[in-house]
Amino acid sequence: MSRNATLKDVAERAGVHPGTASRALNPETRSLVSEGTVRRVLQAAKALAYTPNPMARSLKTNRTMMVGIIVPDLANALFPPIVRGADSVLTPGGYLSIIAETDNDAAREREIFDALLARQVDGLIIASARREDEAVREAADRHLPVVLVNRRDDSARLPAVVGDDTDGVEQAVRHLVDLGHRRIGHLAGPAELSTGIQRARAFRQCMHELGGDLDPALIVSCRVYSEEEGARAARELFDTAVPRPTAVLAGNDQLAVGLYEFLRERGLNVPGDVSVVGYNDMPYVDKLSPPLTTVRVPHARIGAEAARILLRRLVDDVSDATTVSLPVELVVRGSTAARR
Repeated sequence: MSRNATLKDVAERAGVHPGTASRALNPETRSLVSEGTVRRVLQAAKALAYTPNPMARSLKTNRTMMVGIIVPDLANALFPPIVRGADSVLTPGGYLSIIAETDNDAAREREIFDALLARQVDGLIIASARREDEAVREAADRHLPVVLVNRRDDSARLPAVVGDDTDGVEQAVRHLVDLGHRRIGHLAGPAELSTGIQRARAFRQCMHELGGDLDPALIVSCRVYSEEEGARAARELFDTAVPRPTAVLAGNDQLAVGLYEFLRERGLNVPGDVSVVGYNDMPYVDKLSPPLTTVRVPHARIGAEAARILLRRLVDDVSDATTVSLPVELVVRGSTAARR
């Protein structure tokens, strides 16, 4: 049986010192080697089918070259693009992504957090954070390499990458106001999540600035982001708010789908009787009847930017608690129309 190629074999074939070959093969140190040398070393490694020994590298660098990515629900179409975006940066950087799902359970999130740290991951990207989050608070206290994505915690002690919720809500409300709507309802996301509280706050502010109806009955808080909860909250909204709203901004697309179901049950037409706007632009919403007007959030870019921030911490020891807000855009489809 032929032996596996070694780093020394690669160095000899490329005509360089083993230390130079090692730097050329490592994405973190590749910039220290000339482009021509990197090219020769990579060609030699490919020709010899050389595979680095991650255990040996871990012992030498005191790193596992693994990053944990914690998400609340992989069945939710919002989170796979975040994971793919992060992985598109981590893999070329030499890191393996370990993906863990909390099922929206705070206790399970804590168990996963502890388990990943026990496996000595080099850093964490967390998409499941609540505004008050024990695991996130501990990560900040221990100065762990952690980046939050899509959500923030109230302490603001860790870097976070999010979509610009204030601007997204403003675009949505302005669109409805321009169509003649003034009595606009809002199905607000869960108050324990930064997305829920931030979008609800932005909604109230925009309605105030743009002359919309500020009736408190027009805002209903949802316990979770789900279609079932969207239908329940819509029922509360339309049973309580008198006169009923002529348009509704849902806190996310899942709530908007639940709203669709409720409106069909009540015999109300979208957008003839009620205009509807969602939030996130999840993959299926352009297939709804009618296709959903919604705010598009760049989830893949959010994941990629979070990974870049984490790598700067791991490679260059650059650490700060900056929150990066990426631009969002309103995608107008068939679910909104001028007020009758």
